[in-house]
Amino acid sequence: MRSPDLAHPADLLARAAKIKLACFDVDGTLTDGRLYFDSEGRESKAFHVLDGQGLVLLRKHGIHVAFVTARASGSAERRAADLGVEACIGVQDKLACVTGIAQRLGIGLEQASFMGDDLPDLAVMYRAGLSVAPANAHGSVLAYVHWRTQARGGEGAAREFCDLLLEAQGLTERVREQALAQ
Repeated sequence: MRSPDLAHPADLLARAAKIKLACFDVDGTLTDGRLYFDSEGRESKAFHVLDGQGLVLLRKHGIHVAFVTARASGSAERRAADLGVEACIGVQDKLACVTGIAQRLGIGLEQASFMGDDLPDLAVMYRAGLSVAPANAHGSVLAYVHWRTQARGGEGAAREFCDLLLEAQGLTERVREQALAQ
């Protein structure tokens, strides 16, 4: 996880301060990218609880959250439902999906962020107001992201990004105070 004493660049914080919609690819971003199949062919994935807490914190503080993934996955649908986030599962055009969500929310793509790790994410990452990749993202997308996390996909990268959004929007102290008050 990012050390609290490492400051973020001002231009990154300015972009993050505008975000009202945070979208996340699933495989390789919210998971480590590995796919598990049992003998019946049923898929399972492992999600990190730190990432889940970050997504819940974004929602709680007014940032709409969505999973946007091309892979049809019951595991991803279930995780999205558990967290109370929007799920765009099995979509082939991620840009169209994110654009549609933004339009429904009455915002432009400059107020949307996307965290992804590979070529299927590139079109939406290129057009989003803030694009982020986990530390282990494929090299083909790195030239198109505004920021790369220190954590790897499925190992706290999404939480690191959530913390950046909360920091940029001046919510970090409120989040801590609310945690202390419980």
